[in-house]
Amino acid sequence: MHLRPELHALRSDDTPQRVAQTEVFRARNAWQARPEVVDLVAELAAFSGSHAMAECPALAALFDEESPAAQQLVDSFVFATCEALARQPLGQVALRHFTDGVVSTLRIADAGRASLLLVALDGEALGPVPEPVSISFSAIESWERVMAGSAEAELIEARPAGENRVRFNRRRVDLSPGRIVAREGNRQTLALRRIEGRLVSLKLQRRQLNPAPTREYDFATGTLIHQAASDLRESRQELMVALLGRMERRDAAPLLGALSREAKSPSLRWEALRECLGLDALTGMTALKAIAAAPDDPLAAPAAAMRAQLITAHPQLAGI
Repeated sequence: MHLRPELHALRSDDTPQRVAQTEVFRARNAWQARPEVVDLVAELAAFSGSHAMAECPALAALFDEESPAAQQLVDSFVFATCEALARQPLGQVALRHFTDGVVSTLRIADAGRASLLLVALDGEALGPVPEPVSISFSAIESWERVMAGSAEAELIEARPAGENRVRFNRRRVDLSPGRIVAREGNRQTLALRRIEGRLVSLKLQRRQLNPAPTREYDFATGTLIHQAASDLRESRQELMVALLGRMERRDAAPLLGALSREAKSPSLRWEALRECLGLDALTGMTALKAIAAAPDDPLAAPAAAMRAQLITAHPQLAGI
């Protein structure tokens, strides 16, 4: 492996790296201090609260087809960042980012539940897109404006069609510079079919205040096949509950039993109940019976069905 002299020098003296990083930080801070960016971040904070898009004119202008605001914002950010990196190629842009070789995102501003991102999709790396087997909907509102590139996509909307089933409405969407797509993530998703080269967009997204679970449906039948918590705090709690079960912490059974009856989230309650049953049959069956006997509890019917199944498989549990 060939190690360039600049990189070899960093192993003994990190001063050049610190100097480079300081300059990139300075460029980022200068861009964030621009009056139009300060105003935008202030509106982003308001939008994260209870304000509608119409109450945030600077934010709304980014997703107005007649306004040049989005191009001006992206140009100013890219120019300031690339100019600093040209001078200091070993510097790093200190903003949250992600890439998997196909999708790359860079969060240029955020406040509370709202964030503004630059998103790039590599059409060559993506390749042909087969018909999906399943499709997911999450509790995120989004507004997306194409800045460069073109693609063929479908806007897919899920409409209720019975218990745990939906039917899909599909509409073709041609993406090109200036095109804006707004969607409610808990019932709409954008499925890309083909990308010419690289597609770059400016994306605003806002998590719902009381998010519904993320739901995944079988694309052929519309049947619900999986759901998971959309709230980060709730998701962490579910992971902790599952971890207690994997650790076989029987001393946690009373806590899980109480959680299965008292938590607000049905999915968290159900996970706590399942783990409680696995750790301590007495505590778990007691909680299960209490939930099944509560007529106004949304988990009453599935709890009663589970109790009946367990008693059928293990008659000795009927005495609990």
